[in-house]
Amino acid sequence: MEKKLRTALLMLHHLLKAILLLRSFLAKNKPYTLMKTYLFFLLFFVEAGISQTITWQDVTSNYTLPTGIKVFHGSRPSPILSIWCLDVDLNNSKLAIRPYISGTSMTLPSFTSSVGAYAAINGGFFGGASSFSSVIYPNEVKATNVQSLTRNTFSYPVIRSFFGMNKNRTLSVDWIYHFGNSMSDIYTFPQPLPYIYNDPSPRSAPTKANGIVYSDLLVGIGGGPMLIKNDSIKITYNQEVMWGSGVGETNSDPRTAVGFTANNHVIMITADGRQAGSDGVGLPELAEIMKNLGCIGAINLDGGGSTQMAVQNQYINSPSEQRAVPAILAVVHTDSLNLPKEPLFQKIIDTGDSNATALGGGWFESANPGFWGSTKSQLHGIGNGSTSYEFRPHLPAKATYNVYGWWVASSNRSTDTPFIVNRNGGTDTVRVDQTANGSSWRLVGTFEFSGTNSDKVTISDAAKTNSYVVADALKFESFDPNVITSVNEDASAEKVFSFELFQNYPNPFNPTTSIRYSLSKETTVLVKIFNTLGSEIKTLVNERQTPGVYTVRFDASSLSSGLYFYHIRTSDQNKTKSMMFIK
Repeated sequence: MEKKLRTALLMLHHLLKAILLLRSFLAKNKPYTLMKTYLFFLLFFVEAGISQTITWQDVTSNYTLPTGIKVFHGSRPSPILSIWCLDVDLNNSKLAIRPYISGTSMTLPSFTSSVGAYAAINGGFFGGASSFSSVIYPNEVKATNVQSLTRNTFSYPVIRSFFGMNKNRTLSVDWIYHFGNSMSDIYTFPQPLPYIYNDPSPRSAPTKANGIVYSDLLVGIGGGPMLIKNDSIKITYNQEVMWGSGVGETNSDPRTAVGFTANNHVIMITADGRQAGSDGVGLPELAEIMKNLGCIGAINLDGGGSTQMAVQNQYINSPSEQRAVPAILAVVHTDSLNLPKEPLFQKIIDTGDSNATALGGGWFESANPGFWGSTKSQLHGIGNGSTSYEFRPHLPAKATYNVYGWWVASSNRSTDTPFIVNRNGGTDTVRVDQTANGSSWRLVGTFEFSGTNSDKVTISDAAKTNSYVVADALKFESFDPNVITSVNEDASAEKVFSFELFQNYPNPFNPTTSIRYSLSKETTVLVKIFNTLGSEIKTLVNERQTPGVYTVRFDASSLSSGLYFYHIRTSDQNKTKSMMFIK
């Protein structure tokens, strides 16, 4: 009886699979006669009916891995399949997942080994060394999901899938859209745009009003389409405009996917294909496999020749092509998150801001995407230095600052664009290669500025290679405590305050640190400390205070090392920042 029940359930499983395939088929093709449709359904049902289940084997002992990471190999004789699974227990505080992106493409074992990861799978979609899928580092957008796609000569705005780990180490899959290149520009949406297969009518681009800012994101990677959302299989192939991309929906191919379970395990899958030992799978079966492994959320990543899994410097699966990739999703020690110190001061100047001035004529907008903010990057032909773009930061104090540049890279850009830095006590010229490393913040250098109106950075046309120099945006950051001292002294002198929560100093700290904040009006103030699980650790302030700048000390001697959050709330405003305690 038990055997008959298992057989019946298996047949029902394959019947549902056949129905999914039929629905996808009918959505993509012009109406067929009843007989052709019936024959199509019958063939798929027969094929599905004779499919066998996947047998999984724990092969973790074949590799040297820390507790919390398991490797499984799955096999099936008919249709023949070889499939691999990494199971990562994020309840182990020493483990984390994070993406990496390189300026070049590498095969997965080389990439995994170069970043010191325990294991990894290939990332999202790409072209050459550029990622077309989101790559999010802590506090930094390294690459964005595509915002639109060209199909049938039309441009289709698109909302695509994303797999993320939040600051409290919880996991989620979401449909996201980037409205810019900063963390605050990432918005989640309840659904992708309602496209159908080969849709003749592009939809309007999404608006912030219809989404929610992704406020607690730590790291993540984009892909598509969605496979599982809210514990239900939901393949949004048409809605994410996967048609016309070369990524098939129902055909058997090598596939890569990532998902998570209700008990906070990450599941990474690579299904081999295009070879005698493994046919591969379609997206409906891939979603079923992830669901059967306990996933309540999952997305598809790049597949085909990109499908790869590695432990340290060796392949686990059998890639069909061993294609070099620019981005990976890796399993790492938590320390490898490299959570950055929060700067005590940060200022970004875009070409459209009042602090940026074009000196001399001939500057024009670039037509290329990837510019910072709302103003397009500015181009100028190389020249003799008589034309430039000047950025005056009006810095708050004499202190040390990191200067970052943002530009849109292209092959016709100069490889030696001059960034002329007028700083305290002199002038430095740094030449930058603008053919590469575009659409991201790149360090120009670290300099001591005077904190006076003489501070400036100029992008000059006095380059010698290729055709154009680019001016887009500059970022000034400082971790120098003189910045905060100056800010507070200036505020006290002028009696003008705004509501601000400053970065604690020092950070990381052991065991005490100072938390500063300013108030614009008299109000009741609450300052509290929370751990990564959202549990309240301590209340530092609970009183009514007048406008001004305040400092409160926090002693973490009785706590464990780790990431903590400090939160300030007034009658009508609130802010949160993170800090790292290391014993």
